[in-house]
Amino acid sequence: MSVNGLIYRNFKKNLPHYALYIFALAFSAALYFAFVTLQYAPSLNEVKSSVKGLAAFRSASILLVVIVAIFLLYANHLFIKRRSKEIGLFQLVGMMKKEIFWIFSVENFLLYFGSLLIGIFFGFAASKLLLMILFKILNINISVALNFSPKAFVQILFVFTLIFILVLLMNYIFIKRQSILGLFQAVTATEDKSGNISGFEIFSGILGFVCIAAGYFISSKLFDGDITTVNALFTAMASILALVIFGTYLFYKTSVRFVFHLIRKKKDGYLNINEVMSLSTIMFRMRSNAVLLTIITTVSALAIGLLSLSYITYYSAEKAARNAAAADFSFTNAKDAEQFAQKLRTNKIPFRKKEIAVVQEKADLSSLFQVDTKDLNLNPKSVQVSVISDRSVIGLDVKPGQAVLSGYVDALAKFMPMKSSGNFELTGKQKTATLRCVALRKERLLSSYFSNGGMPAVVVDDALFRGLQKDADPKIQRSSSLFISVNLSRNQDLEKAGRLFRNIRFNRNDSSYSSPAMIKQQKENMGIVMFIIGFLGLTFLVTSGCILYFKQMEESEEEKPTYTILRKLGFTDHDLAKGIRIKQLFNFGIPLLLGLLHSYFAVQSGWFFFGSELWAPMLIVMGLYTLLYSVFALLSVEGYKKAIRDAL
Repeated sequence: MSVNGLIYRNFKKNLPHYALYIFALAFSAALYFAFVTLQYAPSLNEVKSSVKGLAAFRSASILLVVIVAIFLLYANHLFIKRRSKEIGLFQLVGMMKKEIFWIFSVENFLLYFGSLLIGIFFGFAASKLLLMILFKILNINISVALNFSPKAFVQILFVFTLIFILVLLMNYIFIKRQSILGLFQAVTATEDKSGNISGFEIFSGILGFVCIAAGYFISSKLFDGDITTVNALFTAMASILALVIFGTYLFYKTSVRFVFHLIRKKKDGYLNINEVMSLSTIMFRMRSNAVLLTIITTVSALAIGLLSLSYITYYSAEKAARNAAAADFSFTNAKDAEQFAQKLRTNKIPFRKKEIAVVQEKADLSSLFQVDTKDLNLNPKSVQVSVISDRSVIGLDVKPGQAVLSGYVDALAKFMPMKSSGNFELTGKQKTATLRCVALRKERLLSSYFSNGGMPAVVVDDALFRGLQKDADPKIQRSSSLFISVNLSRNQDLEKAGRLFRNIRFNRNDSSYSSPAMIKQQKENMGIVMFIIGFLGLTFLVTSGCILYFKQMEESEEEKPTYTILRKLGFTDHDLAKGIRIKQLFNFGIPLLLGLLHSYFAVQSGWFFFGSELWAPMLIVMGLYTLLYSVFALLSVEGYKKAIRDAL
């Protein structure tokens, strides 16, 4: 048989084994081509003035290349090792290593660039959909046309050709270094099948759980007020990262084996068929893949965490804008407010206008803070606050000698929690008033112009407020002492009113706030971040899922003799398949569950810096990730079923 005929027969025979590899390669190429095409899309260029961070696309494309390159090189390593016996047989029949390398190179070339062309086609078809999704996230109404970018085509050919050269280099080194005997033992050379468990392994297994639990505990306490210095915060975050990663490695290396060893010992070594097919093999396999599983778990947690945080910010955009403006539209200049109000009247948009007088005072809040604020560069005995009258707040009646604090920023509340009751002092130019706080409310009454770095507004009775106005210290007063809010009567008028606001040139642009404009800007900024992180996360999800699938298929080939023996003993396909399902539940479920836990504690520790909603955005992201990840577990089960059927 000629070499060309051998290449053809080999390619045809191995094509079914490469099905998911072809899919993953084509999918990766499609994602990369579609992503790069976005950078050159004419419709995206038309909105450059409103879309920030186009450089983020280029940075993300570099990360995308790294993810895809690592995946392809690792997948190629698995497949070349899987075919090591075939390489050994070629040498036994007298073929030179150069000839074997040539056969594999031609086969890889056909497979690689065939999949690449398929991926480019689907990437081109999907580029319009991705652009529509991006514009939907950014709330931009622009028509999108299907556009083929020659620059993107040249870029993907260049990048994937470099990766292919690395694949060939890896194959050449593998074939050149392996002896014939080593090729026949390459598949099982790295598997550790020692049945005994040492005292050190028991200690390491327990230590893995302790490290992860310690990292979670520190994470839950990160912003509870116990850590008040920047150095302590940095040390805590570094400790969390080190403990969780090291604990994850020990978990896969020894903890899983230790737990399953206890289960097996409790049963005195008598395992049923399901336990033989699942727990028994995992004890040895997961140990060998500890590094790989640690990387997959860590990067999965990072992807889920970053996507959750960006979606929290996007999800909370409306509430954040409302808090910053404290109204639909707010002003500190009476002429600006009246100019906008006149525009609303002209366009027959009903609204409610309200003016609140504000005075700045120095406050001694040392008795209200629950932590020591010295390390936070804050003097609790001289905090500047905004004071308003209770007549300005509907439904609030403050008694003489009392005060209500309202609108304390959530992030500050985590660092510097305040009591809801206690005595404090307000100091003017000459007089000092002693008051008792009777309530601490979340409602924002004033715009961020009067927030004094996030401090709450102080609401006092009207008589005291008038006295504070007369005794106000001019040195600390703001250029405006008037807060004017404009709230529309109908929500459907917000978009139109927002356009009117943007078209007016105000005297005080720095202190005029529009909730629709702030919502739009925040959704645009975080929408791009969320889109990019989601894109990279999807790529990593597919590549890591495929790697785990390839590993399972490799193990299924190694375990075929076991299936043959079990089938001859009388066990049916159904008996073996049940154990396989349990095994895949562990193989895919443990990294997924650990990744979700890592991301939860990471997000939970500091989500309040990004928005006001936690559970809905985080659960949506985790649910979608779990759903997509489960697909590869189901594919692995089907692959094992095929191996069982082929065992006889």
